Amino acid sequence: MSDPVISIQGLHKSFGEFEAVKGIDLVVDREEILGVLGPNGAGKTTTVEILEGYLGRDSGDVEVLGVDPARPTRAWREKIGIVLQGTTLEQTLTVRESLQLYAGYFSNPRPVDEVIGLVGLEESADKRAGKLSGGQQRRLDVGIALIGDPELLFLDEPTTGFDPSARRHAWDMIRGLRDLGKTVLLTTHYLEEAQALADRVAVMSDGVIVAEDTPENLGGRENLPTRITFVLPEGITPSDLPVARVAVGEEPGDDGRIAVIETDDAVKDLQVLTAWALERNLPLTGLEVKRPSLEDVYLQLTET
Repeated sequence: MSDPVISIQGLHKSFGEFEAVKGIDLVVDREEILGVLGPNGAGKTTTVEILEGYLGRDSGDVEVLGVDPARPTRAWREKIGIVLQGTTLEQTLTVRESLQLYAGYFSNPRPVDEVIGLVGLEESADKRAGKLSGGQQRRLDVGIALIGDPELLFLDEPTTGFDPSARRHAWDMIRGLRDLGKTVLLTTHYLEEAQALADRVAVMSDGVIVAEDTPENLGGRENLPTRITFVLPEGITPSDLPVARVAVGEEPGDDGRIAVIETDDAVKDLQVLTAWALERNLPLTGLEVKRPSLEDVYLQLTET
């Protein structure tokens, strides 16, 4: 197995009496997309700025691409691509001119036309940055981060302010980074974004990592019960149902007739329930089967 792209052990950082990062450990493997989640003030930005070499640490061991980011070299900088949350594009330059400008800062840049194709801006290559849509500007931001052909990219809230369509187009582009052999550290407030993109998720809260796993298994999500909900048929009480563990009236906004079944064997209980309803010609209006969402787990992990 190759060495990790990012390795953190016992990282601490304080600002005066405020301890922003309280001893975190983290490893990011090559060609992995790691999503970092957490509320404001959790320590995400501080951690990422230390990894990028823009902020010193108080203690702990940190390596990024085999180098201590506190002692960066030009060669190391060329292996890092950074997309900040806010765009800093020169509004009067075209897409092509912007990429040509940044290509001049690197020893072995990717060809400009190739990068334009990678970020899907072929039809806007000669349009000025100030005339691009928000989604197109974000694509250009990523193109600028890619022009030096980095091994590792930091994406800070890459789709903030996007409409749903633009966000999903951006997701396709980010998935393509893995196909290029890139490693990506992604910070985001959008849980569905982490679900869609990340191989693993690290959740930060109050300066520590409170959970780390795949989106599917985060916080033991794979072992949490599934919820089956439906409107109780007229004249039926919970005791009439053929399954146990039934609660009524727990769903927000219901009228006291929503049945909630928490089960570790949803397939079996659903089969029993629907067979019972069919035999009696009873409707199961609003029938839904839901496993705990990533949002449910995230909120549970970050509650203070």
